[in-house]
Amino acid sequence: MAELPLQVTATPAAVALIGELCAEYGTDLLFHQSGGCCDGSSPMCYPRSEFLVGDDSDVRLGDIGGLPFYISKPQFEYWKHTQLIIDVVAGQGGMFSLENGRGVRFLVRSRLFSDAEFDALRAQGKVD
Repeated sequence: MAELPLQVTATPAAVALIGELCAEYGTDLLFHQSGGCCDGSSPMCYPRSEFLVGDDSDVRLGDIGGLPFYISKPQFEYWKHTQLIIDVVAGQGGMFSLENGRGVRFLVRSRLFSDAEFDALRAQGKVD
């Protein structure tokens, strides 16, 4: 059986920015990847107390920088064949995301899972 791939991972730049956010705001944070209109489909970092994760509406893909990363179920259906790679680029952060105002923002990159990787995820019940 193929090794189970990570469904979400982060670049060193993203992990460094997460470290800065945790130093400033504490570690009780989370990420959410939406398909929303206001901030497009940017990964957003929130205090856990300010974002309600729904058992029926969100999927936990894993952790990045020690923080949980969720995606909405409808968005997951589109992206379940891909590994999300969270990166940082110059620009304006999402309006409500904690990196806003730093001159950088989180960005999603992706790659398609191989057939073997996807089969391994399916065998573990991570995708249908």
